[in-house]
Amino acid sequence: MSSAFPEIYLVRHGETEWSRSGKHTGRSDIPLTEAGEEAARKVGDRLQGLSFSVVWSSPSQRASSTCALAGFGADRIVKDDLAEWDYGAYEGVTTKEILAERPGWQIFRDGCPRGEMAADVGARADRIIGDFRRTEGTILVFSSAHFLRVLAARWLGLPPEGGAYFALDTASISVLGYEHDLTEPVVRRWNQK
Repeated sequence: MSSAFPEIYLVRHGETEWSRSGKHTGRSDIPLTEAGEEAARKVGDRLQGLSFSVVWSSPSQRASSTCALAGFGADRIVKDDLAEWDYGAYEGVTTKEILAERPGWQIFRDGCPRGEMAADVGARADRIIGDFRRTEGTILVFSSAHFLRVLAARWLGLPPEGGAYFALDTASISVLGYEHDLTEPVVRRWNQK
């Protein structure tokens, strides 16, 4: 499926020890595992032949390493707003551990103590979407799961909490774009491995 309109390719970083174990990894700078590095190289294979007007990355080493191993490191521009959700007190903690202390907790609804709420992440996503709309051509973005999920929700005009409905695996590629014209944002592809 190709489009006459600009597209935004979203790449979730490759596997880290924390993403494999389910620990919330917001601002901790955890490197890719060997499997994550290999998956990042395969992202490059899957993007081969595509041309991007800009390549943006979150400031994390997991996103920048994925970008570099995929073959786009020389073109990378760091955008702080692409950083993962700030998990505050839940940094390095699994959902199972959080639920043991706080039954019923949901990140998209409840946010994180001493960290961000969905609205905070949504405000950053809205700034990135503004940048998308001011940039001509196809854009390539490397970031993390929860941020990209909120970004997709906001792209569609959903509240930031709508990110709860978009599961995202490591080293996956998703594509945002338009349908009939630039007033109809859509998800063209999601969570492709």
